[in-house]
Amino acid sequence: MIVDVHTHAPRLKEPVAAEDDVVNALWRPDKAKSIRPSWPDYFDAMTAVDKAIVFNIAWDPREEFVDIGGGQFPAPGVNDVTAELVRAMPEKLYGFLSVHPHASDVMEEIERATQDLGLVGIKLGPNYQNFDPVGPEAFAVYQRAEELGLPMLFHQGTSPVRFADLDFAHPRHMDRIATAFPNLRIVMAHIGHPWQIDCIVVIRKHPNVYADISANFYRPWSYYNAFRLATEWGVLHKLLFGSDFPVATPQETMDALWHVNDITAGTALPQVPIDELEKILHRNSLELLGLEG
Repeated sequence: MIVDVHTHAPRLKEPVAAEDDVVNALWRPDKAKSIRPSWPDYFDAMTAVDKAIVFNIAWDPREEFVDIGGGQFPAPGVNDVTAELVRAMPEKLYGFLSVHPHASDVMEEIERATQDLGLVGIKLGPNYQNFDPVGPEAFAVYQRAEELGLPMLFHQGTSPVRFADLDFAHPRHMDRIATAFPNLRIVMAHIGHPWQIDCIVVIRKHPNVYADISANFYRPWSYYNAFRLATEWGVLHKLLFGSDFPVATPQETMDALWHVNDITAGTALPQVPIDELEKILHRNSLELLGLEG
């Protein structure tokens, strides 16, 4: 079974006309990507996997709109958008809610999103949401997630969005969170790029902390080094498959796995073991995160 643990829910049910599309060239160094994908785009991309985790990000409650680099989108209602998409493909999708720790109704929204909407985990992006990931408001959210058995996925690493505080998404903060909440299942997105080694030492230390491999393959030197570091530190078994749709598709991400060693051609550089990459692709991430079994 192939599980994509990192996909973003499109807000648009129908494709936009070409003249209304918004393309961003900052997300990937190899190609510009539309930041206005539709449901058909999502469903088509997910044919490559058996299951997928899908989410949105709850923005600062003081903001009516948020600019993510080339287009403004309504900020409220992200959990309803995610839940509606899950209902359209319930046999495949697992929806994660999102909240802003500083929102006055944060605990009520966790209850509504789990009990009324059927969402089964939490996605946070501290840099995009502009909150301190080790602050008291955030710790209250983690405590509630641990109590409810909700796995959490955190954006980790860099971003080209100017308002996104890089330090808030540095992997080192996950060490304090996992120490305080040892039973909380955590996924650190993107292997913490470009701080992959910091991410790797955290997932090595904490039994319930994992990393997903999304948004790495289109920087081939960094990609190769991330997998070599994971090999040397013995944590390849803690890596989960993820794509970061719409920035990349599951098919692109799985195809790239078999080319991780291409950059070493003609050198004496050590190889990443391909058989271990096969295990990443077929790892039962849902079971590891407490969503199955």
